[in-house]
Amino acid sequence: MAASTSGGKAKYIIGALIGSFGISYIFDKLISDNKIFGGTTPGTVSNKEWWAATDEKFQSWPRTAGPPVVMNPISRQNFIVKSRPE
Repeated sequence: MAASTSGGKAKYIIGALIGSFGISYIFDKLISDNKIFGGTTPGTVSNKEWWAATDEKFQSWPRTAGPPVVMNPISRQNFIVKSRPE
């Protein structure tokens, strides 16, 4: 008897989770993308030239702690792998 009740509860919980994700997605699209409350996308987000200038500025800053590194290595995918001494 207990097994049939837990299966029924799981059905409602999974349905509620899927429904809440769907509602969250719809509200996110309406508020942020369609801007139902007004507003515009900032130029710092939509302007590719601004991104390039900012990236250039970050890369040109002097470092005093060690050799030059990329400010965001994950987006650049330039990891340095050193071999282990044997």
